[in-house]
Amino acid sequence: MAEHNELGKEGEARAAGWLREHGYTLLHQNWRHSYHEIDIVATKGKFLHFVEVKTRNASPFGHPEDSVTKKKFKALQKAADEYLYRHPGHKWIQYDILSITLNRNGEAEFFLIEDVFL
Repeated sequence: MAEHNELGKEGEARAAGWLREHGYTLLHQNWRHSYHEIDIVATKGKFLHFVEVKTRNASPFGHPEDSVTKKKFKALQKAADEYLYRHPGHKWIQYDILSITLNRNGEAEFFLIEDVFL
């Protein structure tokens, strides 16, 4: 498997743990519709959260969240629309980005950007 795929899988596993530790209930990981994917679908309080996870090794060339483009966000919205069609009844939804930076010492830094709209 390519190194960036390994990094992505590690990031999503760390993200799931971090979200649970912060009071989220995970409903799905890597939920797919057609060629669109939602990294994590979770609930917290009255909100259903669609979470895009971005992971990078520490670098002076930008942050993981910088790679979420309008095109990527539109794909997330399309997948979320299908999810809501198949799982009706969620009154409050929110799009979030969980940015994870892996430092050389193996520690991870988490940065949650809530209620994103691009």
